[in-house]
Amino acid sequence: MTQDTVDSSYLAKRQLRSGTAGPVLLAGLGIAGVISGDFAGWNFGIGQAGWGGFVIAAVLMGVMYFSLVLSLAEMSAAIPAAGGGYSFARQAMGPAGGYLTGLAVLIEYALAPAAIVIFIGSAVAELTGLDGPLVYATFYVVFIGIHLAGAGEALKVMLGISALAVFAILATAAALVGDFDSANLFDIAPTEAMGASRFLPYGWYGIWAALPFGMWLFLAVEGVPLAAEEAKNPARDVPRGIIAAMCFLIFTAILVTVLLAGAAGAKTIGASGVPLVEALRETGSTKLAMLVNVLALAGLVASFFSIIYGYSRLVFALSRAGYLPRFLSLTSRRKAPTWALVVPGVLGFLASLSGAGDRMLAMAVVGATLSYALMAASHILLRVRQPALARPYRTPGGKITSGVALVLALVALTGVFAFDPIAFAYTLVIFALGAAYYAFHGRYHLVAKSADEEFALLARAEAGLDDR
Repeated sequence: MTQDTVDSSYLAKRQLRSGTAGPVLLAGLGIAGVISGDFAGWNFGIGQAGWGGFVIAAVLMGVMYFSLVLSLAEMSAAIPAAGGGYSFARQAMGPAGGYLTGLAVLIEYALAPAAIVIFIGSAVAELTGLDGPLVYATFYVVFIGIHLAGAGEALKVMLGISALAVFAILATAAALVGDFDSANLFDIAPTEAMGASRFLPYGWYGIWAALPFGMWLFLAVEGVPLAAEEAKNPARDVPRGIIAAMCFLIFTAILVTVLLAGAAGAKTIGASGVPLVEALRETGSTKLAMLVNVLALAGLVASFFSIIYGYSRLVFALSRAGYLPRFLSLTSRRKAPTWALVVPGVLGFLASLSGAGDRMLAMAVVGATLSYALMAASHILLRVRQPALARPYRTPGGKITSGVALVLALVALTGVFAFDPIAFAYTLVIFALGAAYYAFHGRYHLVAKSADEEFALLARAEAGLDDR
């Protein structure tokens, strides 16, 4: 393997603006990336497993995400780079491991916005009658444009949009408390499936098939470390931000999974395209239902906006390191990664034209679970191979915690196969093609032989900046 050499001018053209994100904005980034999952998508897990089966699936995925978040908090404090999981894996497993982890995350972050913008189109259609490519293109253009204005501006807009979505969830929960009836949680009749009961109407298989939907309550919270290079104090702020985001998302997940089904019935919620709105209509809160229908769009937009931020920083990091074409990491005068925002946005828009939001969502989950397994493995390997690495934050439970995340990520991966084998196969083909690109091209154009060398190059380049 050979590596290209680069001079200071190379990295000087590839700098993000540091100091723009504190713990509040970072937590907001994590919440924004996920909040759309509370409004739609998760509830189809009830249709796969019944309320009891879905709760088991959601708890398992919650444990996986919390374990992963604690592991990421440690690695992001020790290795504060824009690549997030890619940077951690490169340090732990070398260039190939870093690339494969970054590739898995990229599949997730490229396809998730395409799926979300399709859901946005449906929400816009409910309000205005407009849908389709024009709506998709408008949202891509507008929100990529905001990101091009700079990270600080984008994160503040993202936080404001997320606040509207959170208000909708809390208002819905407050309205439904009085209508809660535990009997409604179990109104799906048991089937003939193995292990079927009132609690598990679709048997044990339903839990397996519901795992991807349990993930939808937390999917993309792992994107917070991608903002590490733009944090004010990454060693302190990134762990605080990602842990705070995860705790809040657990809270909102409990609210929607318990109160919606308990008020409107599991059968109704499991089949609804707009579960919050459906629950409010079923309980007679029609005016609030209209408001929440509008604010649900804010939740979708918040996640769309946040994941665009995430994929741009990942593409930027992979390109800067030489894995992807180098023009993708060029930054503007406002320190925004222009091409890393635009090119994946164009590809995502083209993917959205399929209109198959559910399938792209399933494919995004495959990419996510692959990346989670690799990131958890990275935490274990770093603890074993680099015990002296400075760790301002240390994961409670150490390797045991990341081991739990690793096992559950692999289990979740098989859950996608149970739900949609075609999406599973498509994603593995894309992953294989991406791996082939690295094997035959990317590995010959890396800017550094190791993660340490790359980070040293970045540190020297940053030392000469005076515009922070």
